[in-house]
Amino acid sequence: MGQVVAPKSLRSVVAFNSMDERSAGVSGKKVSAVASLIAVASVSSGAQAQQSNLPPVTVDAPVERPRPAASKPSPEQVRARNALRRAAQRQQAAQTAPTTPSGAPDANPYADPAAPYKVDHVQAGGKFPEKLVDTPKSITVLSKEVLEDKNATSLKQAILSTAGVTLGSGEGGNAFGDRFFIRGFDARNDIFIDGVRDAGVSVRENFFTEQVEILRGPGSTVSGRGVAGGAINIVTKQATTGGSFYNMDSTFGTDQTKRVTLDVNQVIDPTLAVRAGGLFQDANVAGRDYVTDNRNGAFVATTWKPTDTIKLTGNYIHTELTGIPDFGVPYYRPSTSSTAGGPFPDFGVNRKNFYGFVNRDFFRTGQDIGTLNAEVQITPDLMLSNKTRASHSTQNYIGTLPEAPSLKNPLTASTLSANPQSRFQATDAFANQTEATYKFNDGAGFKHTLLGGIEYDRERSSIDRYTGLSSEQVTGTPFTGSGAKTDVSVFYPQYTNLGFPIPGGLTGLPTKIAIDTVSGYVMDSANYRDLVILNGGFRYDDYSIKTSGYAANRAFGQQSAEFLIPNFNLGLTLKPLPNGSVYVAYATSANPVGAEFDGTSTAYGGLNPTLAGGNNQIFGPEKNKAIELGTKWELFDRHLLLTAALFQTTKENARESQNVGSSAAAAALGCTYAPVAPATTVSCITAGAAYRIRGIDLGIGGNITDKWSVFGGLVLMQSEVTQSLAPSANKALYPTNVGRPLANIAHESFSLLSKYQLTDTWELGGQAVYRSKIYGGTLLAANQGTSLPSYWRFDVFAEAKLDQHWRLKLFVNNIFDKRYYDALYQSAAPFVLEAPGRAAYVVLSARY
Repeated sequence: MGQVVAPKSLRSVVAFNSMDERSAGVSGKKVSAVASLIAVASVSSGAQAQQSNLPPVTVDAPVERPRPAASKPSPEQVRARNALRRAAQRQQAAQTAPTTPSGAPDANPYADPAAPYKVDHVQAGGKFPEKLVDTPKSITVLSKEVLEDKNATSLKQAILSTAGVTLGSGEGGNAFGDRFFIRGFDARNDIFIDGVRDAGVSVRENFFTEQVEILRGPGSTVSGRGVAGGAINIVTKQATTGGSFYNMDSTFGTDQTKRVTLDVNQVIDPTLAVRAGGLFQDANVAGRDYVTDNRNGAFVATTWKPTDTIKLTGNYIHTELTGIPDFGVPYYRPSTSSTAGGPFPDFGVNRKNFYGFVNRDFFRTGQDIGTLNAEVQITPDLMLSNKTRASHSTQNYIGTLPEAPSLKNPLTASTLSANPQSRFQATDAFANQTEATYKFNDGAGFKHTLLGGIEYDRERSSIDRYTGLSSEQVTGTPFTGSGAKTDVSVFYPQYTNLGFPIPGGLTGLPTKIAIDTVSGYVMDSANYRDLVILNGGFRYDDYSIKTSGYAANRAFGQQSAEFLIPNFNLGLTLKPLPNGSVYVAYATSANPVGAEFDGTSTAYGGLNPTLAGGNNQIFGPEKNKAIELGTKWELFDRHLLLTAALFQTTKENARESQNVGSSAAAAALGCTYAPVAPATTVSCITAGAAYRIRGIDLGIGGNITDKWSVFGGLVLMQSEVTQSLAPSANKALYPTNVGRPLANIAHESFSLLSKYQLTDTWELGGQAVYRSKIYGGTLLAANQGTSLPSYWRFDVFAEAKLDQHWRLKLFVNNIFDKRYYDALYQSAAPFVLEAPGRAAYVVLSARY
């Protein structure tokens, strides 16, 4: 019979599915299934037609239309397609993101979203590519939430509530600024901002800070010169294209604090975002009369990602801190050979006593920091980056040191010398880092992250002082030749409000310091199937320093030195389980002369341009070596990180002071024999000593439950002088320096921050901090005749989430109003820095 023709309805189905297959990529199985149905229907219809003698029907086979020729998309179309794809990804991420605060666009990108007290990565991802749990180094990271719950508005507040870090004092020989000791080593110039050294020796605010990273142990391979006990890296807030937000915090305190901070991020388009912030603060200091702490600042940051392979970021930070400085209270010593005594407030002096002059003393500390960073993903495995930084910092102050108490009977009649100290220091720094990061697999099963870099640093500083401080008149009574007012009452300071003329100009005879460093480094982390991780690095620094300045007789002098400094590190990490690791690490570092950058003489770690004897006092670098054995574990669904480490650090070619009593002995050491009556000796600096610090470092951070967060640590240390060329300064008590502990170290320290979410509205938390006794001293051994007592301090806070945008927080710091001390300046006439008393703060926060 004739051909069978499919009904029109079935032909439309065939055409539709054929077109759908061409346009949407329908699988061949679907086409085959439809064709089978058509065939069955055709056979059935054919049989029925034969039985009913219907006329033949012709089946029209579908004809595929030819595809149009594909055209190459234009660059504009590619950019538009990429932008749409990124927008779709962000929209999908936003739809699936958690509704908790950690899912907000201003969340810390380095922290665990479900446990913001726990940080998983440090900022320097190329140098530390593994998670913290797999990194063979003790690293303590204070996340944004930790800083907020500590109510730490400055770097000093954040660091001093962290175990294993203590504070040193600044005075005429060193700048009045942040001076920290990490694992017993001075780290005042080992502070970095986004991985670049901040050479300003400044006082640092936290309003632009995302998190603070404390990298413990020697680290010259990573950071360059210094870094004997560790380094501090401040991670700044960056603009994000993940979403716009508008934040504001207002603080009011019982110490007259009035503080407002703003933080705004605006997404301009899918590739560009701008973030800006501001700070205003007007405050006194709890428990201290006359001392003020005023601050203002601003920052702006941009992020531009024109393509998936190029990212450009930049930021600018401005801060200015002003007020009346606090150089503390005098120290009571019954005699120079006595180990009794302590800060005078422990012997009946009012803790609020201020020994400066409110009509003369001031401080003004400023920083301007600009950074540009470019990242280019050459291939999926190769990235090039370049970071350029320029900064200008100033330290400008006149302060009064309460020194050399003259003990009387009764003790309340004792007097002291109010010794003026001044400094105007301007520091300019330029740095450029170029790095390449290459990821590859070798034939042995290791996944490598190889980083190579070149860095250039140029640091310049000019240090001057104010004139007139050695000859000022106060109510007809002249200061002595040293500039000190010698009849100030210890118990009832009587000259606090006396009038002073406007401070005179600068001497115009500055000491100038210039440091240039060219560095090359390479690091590799090799991961074998997440079972064994090897890492190592090598760095070579060409370090040169030049100083110029004027002696007391206005004689001009110059000094210079150059050192070629190699350092390396090695680490081995074993992972018995996916959530834990055991590691051993070895690292070296070096402290060349002038590495701390603010010292103007060898007694303060600097290079004295006018020192008689010339190059005799230009010593070789101090060499540091450290070994660390540790373990790290992630518990409670991997939201809590526990760490433990045993460490030992040794220093060779260390500096020490030696008293000599003849011109020949002084000349042999490169010193000038010119004792100041009634003394018959002079102090000379020598090199060749050694000491050792051993300890255990425990840490915790994260969530025990989804409502209970903890962060803290315990550090126990033992320090000892192992080699000394000089006898003890106090032979009656200590015949030799060998075996004595070191100064400025709290050998036992503990801190714990904890909070609990009671309801969806309320959170309660608190903090406990402990520091053991700290001995005074300079350079090498502690002077066990002076010390700061141990202390416990407790803080509490409560937070109420009023709604999804507003929250209210109440802090009470030092709830028991404990009298304790932060630092002791050791000299023949020591003084101590007193910590703030009890204060309460209310913080009202808006989040939009």
